[in-house]
Order: sequence, then C-alpha cells, then structure tokens
Amino acid sequence: MSTRAQVRFATREEGVTFSEHPNAIHAQFYVHSGGYPEGLGVEIAKSVNEYGKICNWEIESLDARHGDLEYIYYIWQAPGKSTWISIFEGMGNGLDFECIFVGEPQKLIDKYKTNTNYDG
Repeated sequence: MSTRAQVRFATREEGVTFSEHPNAIHAQFYVHSGGYPEGLGVEIAKSVNEYGKICNWEIESLDARHGDLEYIYYIWQAPGKSTWISIFEGMGNGLDFECIFVGEPQKLIDKYKTNTNYDG
C-alpha cells in the first residue's frame, strides 16, 4: 500500500501556531507513495538544509483535495526567519489529522533519521 501525503507551503504569520492547519497556503504537492516522516519528512528537511529549495516536484492546484492521505506536511517560511516544518498524521478517515511534529529541519532529521540512510 502506498503512503500518500500532501506538502503545503504556508507563510509564517503572527498569531498562527505551527501545530494547527493554516488558513492560507501558497502551493501544495501530492506525493503518491513514500510520504512517511522517515522518508519524505527527512527528504524535505535535507533539501531545505542543504539546498534551500525542494527540487523535482510538480505544483498542484490549491483547490485539490485528496481523501486518501496519510500525512500532510506544512513548510513555513518568512523573510528573515528560519524555516519550520509541521507534520500531520491522518486518523484513518481521510478527514481528521493530528499534529505529530513541529520544528526546524534539523530537528526533523534528528527525530526520524534512525530509519533512514541520511547522514546529515
């Protein structure tokens, strides 16, 4: 079975917590398989740490919704501030998600790298 995920980009704003879904997102990507934190999460964090960007992904319409997601990722950015990542895990019905991670890219790598080959 594939581990589906959606990666969304949001602007860091005052009064918006990283552990809640933001109202405004600017771009999103759908990942059909390998969306678990030990894979996709570490890949995102590694790309942000090493390259400052995420390569080889296609932008999806902001209106696209998928009922089969296991994870939703948010990448939070603002000028002059560090990048943060939030991960939400689906609760099995495709509608409810629980926040399972909030932090900077290196924190994500440190938490999930035990199940990967990433040496960063």
